[in-house]
Parts: sequence; structure tokens; C-alpha cells
Amino acid sequence: MASKEQVPGREALKSMRRVVVKIGSALLTNDGRDLDDAAIGGWVDQIAVLHQRGIEVILVSSGAVAAGMVRLGWRVRPSTVHELQAAAAVGQNGLTECYESHFERHGLITAQVLLTHDDLSNRKRYLNARSALRTLVGLHVVPVINENDTVVTDEIRFGDNDTLGALVANLLEADALVILTDQEGLFDADPRHNSRAQMISEGRASDPQLAAVAGGGGALGRGGMSTKVRAARLAARSGAVTVIASGRQPSVLTRLASGEALGTLLTPDQAPIAARKRWLAGQLQVRGSVTLDAGAVNVLRSSGSSLLPVGVKALSGDFVRGDMVLCLDEGGQRVAKGLVNYGAVDARKLLGQPSRRIETILGYIEGPELIHRDNLVVL
Repeated sequence: MASKEQVPGREALKSMRRVVVKIGSALLTNDGRDLDDAAIGGWVDQIAVLHQRGIEVILVSSGAVAAGMVRLGWRVRPSTVHELQAAAAVGQNGLTECYESHFERHGLITAQVLLTHDDLSNRKRYLNARSALRTLVGLHVVPVINENDTVVTDEIRFGDNDTLGALVANLLEADALVILTDQEGLFDADPRHNSRAQMISEGRASDPQLAAVAGGGGALGRGGMSTKVRAARLAARSGAVTVIASGRQPSVLTRLASGEALGTLLTPDQAPIAARKRWLAGQLQVRGSVTLDAGAVNVLRSSGSSLLPVGVKALSGDFVRGDMVLCLDEGGQRVAKGLVNYGAVDARKLLGQPSRRIETILGYIEGPELIHRDNLVVL
């Protein structure tokens, strides 16, 4: 893992253990000429090498709509939701089969995961998605994630897969987000119109000047450099570095993982743990509270452990799984807050109980802790 004491830079890519890789439509479809099987095979080969190095890879793949457009004979990306949904439905099967066949060459299993904005904004579904993806990664399965364009509407769409990639990086506390595009990186001017444009090799994700130099999107995708800069800012919330690089560079993923200075590196302002805790401390509205015994208070403050049901004496509020709750000592003083694994109805049944009894009491188990330490911040 990258150092928890310092804000990561290029060294984070050499030591990363979990990375989200996003590949854009123009690359996947060879600028609109159907799925580029050879190129996809090349990226899969690189991901397989990363797996052999012990790096967990989560793939966010565009291409379903673009592939569907080709199959339907459409030259211009449609603007209406129902046409986009139709194109996605036509293109998604071919995209999934292409990835599966290439990963199978390396003995790797893939899992198709289609998400909507609701899946990551609703707290219960956020934790469910997180648990499912962590389980897949733990089983050495490669999740292939895309927006569920077939059912999504304008009101609940992410807007682009750059944003989706950043939110997945937040969800899984990835060390890095790598955005592969058809450009070499982010330039200080549009290189298509300015021969003097210089590539920005490194910068802060929070730098407001970056948005000013980012351009628009192409004909196939919804994103442009502006969405990639915005994605870097989102990924930085959980301390991830972002690289914007050309997917057409030979062995781009393995070279980045070796520390080679390709593309544009955008770094967070805080190290991973500090960024995650800061987000938890200020992001969500509190829905209830739990009162802890002295032992639980001491453990949280001294060792940063998870909160187990055995240390909880009372609770208040009508919270559900995934809600933010306050942790109080017996005098009513604030100790911590975090996202609960169990709603108030079930949590009441677990008060003071050891974790080994959770499944017996409830008939199921979401986890041995009431609040996992990754979702807990001491105040």
C-alpha cells in the first residue's frame, strides 16, 4: 500500500494493491469501427500481468452503447434515452463475451456488474454494492463494470464512465484510478488545434486551473477531458491518485505499475486514510445514535478497531443499514460516527451480544461488526 503518512505520487503506482482501470468508448470500438478485439485482448493481457503481481484490478468499461450503434448502423450517438437504452442492450452482450473470452485465456473469471447512480447514492445499496465487489475481488474475479444504460434515465445516470470509475475507486478504497483514453494525457491547450500545447505530467486533482484547460467529449462517448479532471477530484476524496493516459501506448498498464512517467498524474491533497475519514466525518446526515460501554469507547479511541455489538448498551433513532450514526459514551459525549451494517430493528436485538451469535439471533449475518473500522471515524 502507499504510505499512510504522505500524499501519494508516482510511487503509489509502484506500490498499489488495488486499481480501477477505465477504458473509453473510442478505444474499445476503434473510433467507431465495432469492438476492437485485438486491442481489448492486449489490455486483458496487461491486466493478467498485474494480477500475477498481486494487484487487484477492477475494470470500468465503456463501449456498450458505441458497440450497439455499430451493430444498428447508427453513425451519430443518439440523444434520446430510449435509443441509448436500445443501443446499450444490443452492444452489452458482445462487449461482455469479448472480455470473457480474453480473460479465459489467462484462467481468470470475470463478473459483469451494471450499476446506476441510485446504487451508489442510496446508503444501503452502496454497502451492498461494496460488499459484493469486495467479495468478487477477494475471489480473484475481475469485475467488469458499466453503467446500466438499458434501464437508466437522465435523472439517475452518472453522466459518463469517468465519474463511475471515480465512484468505484471511492467505493473500494482503490489506490489508483487509471483512465485510458485516445489522448496521451491532459494538455495545457487543445493539441488538435495548438501545435505548441504541452502535456501536463503531474498536478493536484483539486487545482481549479485544470478545469480551464480541459476540453469536450468526442462523438462516441459522453466524456472529455473535463469529465476526467472531475473524476480525479472525486477519486481524490478517498486518497486515490488518478492517471490519464493513452490506451494505445504499448503495455501502458504494466509500464505505469512499474513507475514509468506516462500520461498525466493527478494527486490528492491528503493521504488515503485521512481523505477517507474526512469524507466520512462530513458527508452524511446522522440518522441515530448508539451508546457504548467504557471498554468499547477505549478500544475505538486507542486502537481504531471496528465497533462490535458486544460493546453497545443502547441505541436511538430509526436508522437502516448504511445510515450514519453517532457513537456516544455513557455520559452522552460524542466518540465517533460511522455507517452501520445493521438497521435499528436488528441492532436492538444484538445489544451486548458477541459477534458469534449474530447469525443465530438474526438468521443472517452482514458482518461481525456493527460498524466496520473502514466506515468509522473517531471524533
